[in-house]
Amino acid sequence: MRLKCLILSGLAGMLFAAGQAATAWPDIQTATVATNSTADHTRFKALQGPFASGEAVTQTCLECHTEAAKQVMATRHWTWDYVNPVTGQHLGKKTMLNSFCIADRSNEAFCNACHVGYGWKDDQFDFSSEKNVDCLVCHNTGQYAKIPGLAGHPAYQRMEYPPHSGKFIEAVDLPKVARHIGKTSRATCGACHFYGGGGDGVKHGDLDSSLKNPDRQLDVHMGEDGGNFTCATCHQTEGHRIAGSRVAPTAADPHGAILRGEKAGHDPATCAACHKAGSYRIAGSRAASTAADSHDTLLSGEKISRNPATCQACHGDQPHQPGLGAGLMGTLALGDRLNAHTRTLACQTCHIPAFARGGVPTKMVWDWSTAGTLDANGKPFQKKDERGRVIFDSKKGDFRLGENVEPDYVWFNGKVDYTLKSDRIDPSHTVQINTFHGDAGDPDARIWPVKRFRGKQPYDLEYLTLLVPHTATPDDTALWFNFDWDKALAAGTAAAGQPYSGKYGFVETEMLWPITHMVAPGEQALGCAECHSRSGRLNDIQGVYLPSRDNNKWLDVAGWTLALLTLIGVLIHGGIRILTRKKGG
Repeated sequence: MRLKCLILSGLAGMLFAAGQAATAWPDIQTATVATNSTADHTRFKALQGPFASGEAVTQTCLECHTEAAKQVMATRHWTWDYVNPVTGQHLGKKTMLNSFCIADRSNEAFCNACHVGYGWKDDQFDFSSEKNVDCLVCHNTGQYAKIPGLAGHPAYQRMEYPPHSGKFIEAVDLPKVARHIGKTSRATCGACHFYGGGGDGVKHGDLDSSLKNPDRQLDVHMGEDGGNFTCATCHQTEGHRIAGSRVAPTAADPHGAILRGEKAGHDPATCAACHKAGSYRIAGSRAASTAADSHDTLLSGEKISRNPATCQACHGDQPHQPGLGAGLMGTLALGDRLNAHTRTLACQTCHIPAFARGGVPTKMVWDWSTAGTLDANGKPFQKKDERGRVIFDSKKGDFRLGENVEPDYVWFNGKVDYTLKSDRIDPSHTVQINTFHGDAGDPDARIWPVKRFRGKQPYDLEYLTLLVPHTATPDDTALWFNFDWDKALAAGTAAAGQPYSGKYGFVETEMLWPITHMVAPGEQALGCAECHSRSGRLNDIQGVYLPSRDNNKWLDVAGWTLALLTLIGVLIHGGIRILTRKKGG
């Protein structure tokens, strides 16, 4: 992934996305509890409860896991704050803007259901209090969800949600959830990351609820009949620090696979560097040795300086089977030609032919300028397409959805600049919420697939800055409750510490999202003609030579003429040799 959303669980994301409550939580999945653990949490007296709140559970966890909260509090999943060392920009959910829900300031009690903590409802939240860390959100195995509007808390008693809807949520059984904790899963990570931007699949395009239990046709790594990876299989974690970042991504990793025992911050000479141990069972045996292992390189999981979430961390930068040799013009083996492409293309460019492939649409356009429109009776309303999907909502405006979307492609070297709320914009042009840097001459740049999301959002007519609206927390100034842009912008900008002239308009915006999930099986990777054709996928990419795109008519005529004359010359020469040989004989 921006690893920008936090890891939630169960139905919280679904509630966040749809604004609807469920009558029951999903069953606890006891089979997912770590079987290699040396502790059976169901037998701990301290976890029998009762617990009055999530904070009480955390305090109990910390009696044994003494350093866990400190580790979490040192991560961006806790701080939502980050200074990019390359660009110097101050980023994170606390400061960044996007084209979806725009910003969380003044909306914390609602948006911060996607925070790995309890109680963040305004700027008075105590980031130094260890009891505010939510252990269950990442480590539950079911029957736990944080409710939007409750500042990161689950429901501690039966409640009607949304208010006045006639739908009810049952109270969470904290002791039961605490006794059945386990490792993180696609469900716990996805409860937030699948639902970022206000709904299932809305934001990323390559992350949605279809990845909770996918098959290998949707994602060859996460597919239950494929690798059955969890998120943490690639996004390796140490001290609760999770590898991979959307705000500071790795665009190119021109190295071989990360090997066990590789010297990079640890001692490669220890026995355990190779002989991994799980539940005190040590890998390797003289009595039952492995004579041959014709499989891919294993990811070490040891300390490394590289990003272990890249494709190359497992597959290396020459992943295709090479040929046996080469001629004067170089090898013609397919594997060698494909390996040569890794100097120009990201792996994802060929191996993710489309995103939003799991039956869940992603938002491609969001027009906030029509939000606040009411029906003839002055009531909010929605419009749906022929498949029953919402394409207009009085709260949020107009949407355009996409499925099986062919990505756009851009040069990208890993450097991203963001337009922040203090930056002046030019409303006569589309405002780039983020800018991906890189070109053909940059050795760190590769051609990447991206989702190109287009928006239309409020800006200040005098200060020429993008504006933060107050939308979600119920009061008289929230757009989703009073449908009044003047009040919503006045309250939102005040909470964000942003100057506001009182005059606003709407400007077109654009935001890029790197595509890196929903990896198709190898047999579905792009073929040569998908790019090497006059109207191929890379037709708009500059700095590379595509034979069917970059040809010159007269040069082609000259070349074919020369080839034809050469052929005629060869035929004449051969004919003369044959005739003279007969005469001599």
